Parts: sequence; structure tokens; C-alpha cells
Amino acid sequence: MTLSRRLAGLIAISAIMAGCTTTYHNGEPRDGVVTRLKGGLSKITSATGLGAGNGSADAGQIALASGEVAQDEGSQIIADLQARPSTIESGTPFATVALSVIASDARVAEAELQVARLRQSASQYNWLPTIGPDISLNSLGEWVTSLVVDQVLFDNGRKKAERDLAKHNVELAAVNLVDHGNSRVYDALSIYLNGAEGRERQGHYNTALKDMTQFEWVLEQRVAGGVSDMSDLNVVRQKLATIRSQIDQAHEMEYTAFAELNAMAELDLSGLSGLGGLRDLDAGKPLGVIRAEAQRDVDIAQARIDRASHLPGLGLSGSVDKTGEATGVLGVTTDKLFGLGTGSELKALEIIRENAGRQVLDAQQQANRDIAAQSLRLEAYRRQADEAAKLTRDAKHNLDLFQQQFENGQRQVMAVVGVYETYADALEKELDLKYKAQRTALELARLRGALAEGAQI
Repeated sequence: MTLSRRLAGLIAISAIMAGCTTTYHNGEPRDGVVTRLKGGLSKITSATGLGAGNGSADAGQIALASGEVAQDEGSQIIADLQARPSTIESGTPFATVALSVIASDARVAEAELQVARLRQSASQYNWLPTIGPDISLNSLGEWVTSLVVDQVLFDNGRKKAERDLAKHNVELAAVNLVDHGNSRVYDALSIYLNGAEGRERQGHYNTALKDMTQFEWVLEQRVAGGVSDMSDLNVVRQKLATIRSQIDQAHEMEYTAFAELNAMAELDLSGLSGLGGLRDLDAGKPLGVIRAEAQRDVDIAQARIDRASHLPGLGLSGSVDKTGEATGVLGVTTDKLFGLGTGSELKALEIIRENAGRQVLDAQQQANRDIAAQSLRLEAYRRQADEAAKLTRDAKHNLDLFQQQFENGQRQVMAVVGVYETYADALEKELDLKYKAQRTALELARLRGALAEGAQI
């Protein structure tokens, strides 16, 4: 009898033992029994040429066997992640920034997801027998070689838990990928807001510089004519120095922001201007909650594996030596021996499973609090920005009135300068509240995990 025939015999024995030891409860196979051997193993042995005959492996049989092994129920978590919309309106500067930084991502999180997927694919075959050589040196100094086959028949659900763990690790890696994409877009848009604010402040300060320079010229003429005091001219020149300093700060703010943004984007975004809209939509569960659910499933699967490691199982071990002689042993297996602390360890595993559910509830409560607080803050900033805009319009109307009275000789130049400062301060406050509202809306979208579209990531 050839070696391949002996090996096929061992595998067939393991398959028969798996079918014989399958027990049922209420018509369903028990969780601890490795039931995937039933039927599927005969296709594998036939396709790999380990059975009788010398025919080559049939591609159709291999594909069929792989399909049975790798068949897996769909993941609701991954489906939800793929369907997540983006709050960023398309065609806006925000959308341009988001697409550019996603395209230039180093894809570290994506590589981690690919690794998790490969491990999940490998875990789908963990019910198959393990085959490997056994080489040892006997007392006479001769090498003794044999081929060993080990098959688990009853494992208290460990193999299934290992497959579940691999699946949930894929889900966790997918959550991390989407979260990384959202965080990257959030960072890029925050930087872009800094640049846009610096650019808009420069425009405001440049206008103030132009107007204040005109006041300076008027005062210089009045001082030269002996109409005004030199102290008024000095006050205006100090204000001009302050405005120039603010222009420099705003320019530095814009330059630094776009330099940083271009470093992480695929395109040069220096010429991009304007703000993009963020739609107010519900993207589903916050990413923090989804991550907690994925981590809960990982922890529960790991606890099931650890629990099965403490319990006895049933396994079949066979070997074929170089002469073709085959032997088989059916025995009890266990990863960890019983000790005085085994009972406590099993209780601890149950607590881990219960605590995993509590962590999801805690994550949901924390997300609800953060979103509620940020939503109220956004409403407050928008209301204050509207009020500031009204005050700015009133200040501008008052300034126009004072300027007209100044031209008619009814007002002193310093009175007009004072009113102009009031208008400039109101405009600056409006600007400040406008960008606070933008940043708060951005933070709210980040908390909801809706800055990057799931399908794009």
C-alpha cells in the first residue's frame, strides 16, 4: 500500500469519527462538535489526490470544497460601514479637500484590514486535519521519520470560536479603517479652516489698514495746519502699527495652514478658497459605538476560546512511518490542565463576556452625551453669529453716518476713528463666531463618523 493510500485512510478514519461523534440537541448539532468534517473532507481528499487513484486534482472540486469552507454569513457591521454617507456637500471646497487627502493616504489601516481578512480566510480551514512530519533520533543513532495527522473531533466550540474571532477582527479592522479616514478628513478640514480664516482676516485687516491710513493722512494735514493736536496723530499711528501686526499674524496663519495641508494632500490646495457646506444628516451609529460592538464580539469570541482551552476535548491522532505502517489513537485532549484556580478562571471568563456588553452601553451613552453637547454648542454659535452679524450691520450704518457728518464738518476725525474701531471689532467678532460654528459643525460630523463616505474608503 502506498503512502498516499495510507494517509487517505487516516483522513477517512478521522472523517468517520467526526460523523459518529456528532451529537444533536433539539435537532441541531452541538456547539462543541467539529461538524464541518461531515461531507466536506471527502471533497478535499479527492481534490488533493490523497484518495485512491492517480488522477490530478479537479479544479471544480477544489472550488466547491473551498466554497463550503469559506462560506460565511454577511457582516452587518461591515455593511453598515460601507453604507455610511458623508455630510460634506459634493462640489464644495470641503469635498475637494476630503477627496485629496483620502487619495494620498498611506493606507496603513487598509493594510491591517487586509491582514485581518487573510487571517479570517485561513481560519475557515481550521476544522481540517493538520498534517506534518515527525522526525526524531532513536537510541541507535538512526533518524526515524513519520507523517502525523491530528484531527480534533470535539473541542467545546473552540474551532468555531476561532473562526468567529477572525471574523470579528476583520470587523474591528474595518471600523478602524473608516475611523482613520474620518479622522484624516477632519484633520485636513480643520487645517483648511485655519487657512481660510487667516485669509479672510487678512482681507478685513487690509481694509482696516487702508481706511486708517486715510485717517492718518487727514490728521497729518490737520496737524500741519495747526488744527489738530499731534497726540491724535500718534494714537492713529499706534493703531496702524497694531493692524500691520495683525495682518502679519493672519498671513502666517494662512501660510502655515496651507503648507501643512499640501503636505498631506495629493493636490496643491493653496489656491482653494471658500467654505463648503455640511449637511445635517444622520449617518447611523457613531463609530465609537460600532467599535465597541466589534470589540465586544472580539472579547466574547476570545473568552469562548479561553473557556474551551480549560475543558477536555476529543481528538484523533494518526501516523504513517516510512514503511507505510499506519497507526491511530483516539484520546482526550486539553490545552490547559485543571488546577485549584480553574473554577475562578472560568468565572472570570463569564464576567468578561458580561462586561463586553456593558462597554457597548457605556460607549453609546458617551456618544449621546458628546453629540448632544456639541449640537447645543453649534446652535449657540450659530445664534451668536447671527446676532453678531446684526451688530456689524448696525455698526456699519453708524460709521457711514459719522463719516458723512465728518465730511460736513459736524464731527472730529478722532470721533470717526472711534466709531470705525467699533465697526472693525464687531466685524472681527462676527468672523470669530463664524469659524467657531464651522469648527463645531466639523467636530459634530466627526463624532457621528460622517465626514468620509464609507464606499470611498
